[in-house]
Amino acid sequence: MQVPLHERIESLLAPVAAREGYELVAVETAGATKAPLVRVLLDRESGLDIDAIVAANGWISEVLDAEDPIPSGYTLEVSTPGIDRPLRKIEDFERFIGSTAVMKTRTIEGRTRFTGIISAVEDEVIVLDIDGQTFRVPFGSVVKANIKGDVDFNQKGADD
Repeated sequence: MQVPLHERIESLLAPVAAREGYELVAVETAGATKAPLVRVLLDRESGLDIDAIVAANGWISEVLDAEDPIPSGYTLEVSTPGIDRPLRKIEDFERFIGSTAVMKTRTIEGRTRFTGIISAVEDEVIVLDIDGQTFRVPFGSVVKANIKGDVDFNQKGADD
């Protein structure tokens, strides 16, 4: 079975991202096979500004051009994961304990969707608090998950 394109690209970029001081959050591909969109989501402890994204675009382009995982042209998009950050690794769930997560899963207790606060991670099981009830979601059952972004539009800025 052939490895999906996004996984091949991720394996090429992960060691370089770590060396450059970035966390490779995800690689997504979309669009036509002959000219796909390659979206690379990065983060780092100090956050990302436009200069960091421009710098990352440079080394990502160098890696993709040198390794040539895409035989045709492609469009590269480099950005932050945003407020709805994907949760892809068990370490992501551990890092965001206390945050609200939205998860699509294989069927668990008759459900395939969960939205709740990550209260713990125990032996590859994500523990969610949903309206006072505890749900245990095996990490292997997670199909897709992300942080549920919360924006307070009523919060006053530093200049107010």
